[in-house]
Amino acid sequence: MIVVGIDPGLATTGYGFVRQLRDGTLETLDYGVIRTTPDHDLNKRLLFLCESLRKILLLHQPDSAAVEKLFFHQNVRSATAVGQARGVILLVMAEMNKAVMEYSPNEVKQAITGYGEASKGQMQQMVRSILRLPEIPKPDDAADALAIAICHIHSHNFSGYS
Repeated sequence: MIVVGIDPGLATTGYGFVRQLRDGTLETLDYGVIRTTPDHDLNKRLLFLCESLRKILLLHQPDSAAVEKLFFHQNVRSATAVGQARGVILLVMAEMNKAVMEYSPNEVKQAITGYGEASKGQMQQMVRSILRLPEIPKPDDAADALAIAICHIHSHNFSGYS
């Protein structure tokens, strides 16, 4: 099973592809970020996100996807931008017929560290450990995306949904 985890954002969207092997171990296939340029109009930024996401999905052909739920920011402008990016991400997933589950930041932290209030450093260290990576994935948005993918795989194994 291959899962893509996505940490949505307008300026930076993190992605991480994780495969679960038959023996239950997890391996990292790819991770990184899609960056948009603040100098461009919103519509061009969203189109770039859409096209870039399609390309990486076609390359890795995930079985399912997991996206971080939007939580309320103090900055309404930032929350609106993330919401627009999430809309594009969900649209691309629907177009490509990918099942999508959504997880809150606390659900991801709970699945990865066993503690819903874990720090970013604790999360990153656990992602590195679970995926047997030589170092913490960078940038942070990519590490978060890998954590979301791991959360989905753990949830899938526990409950049987994909």
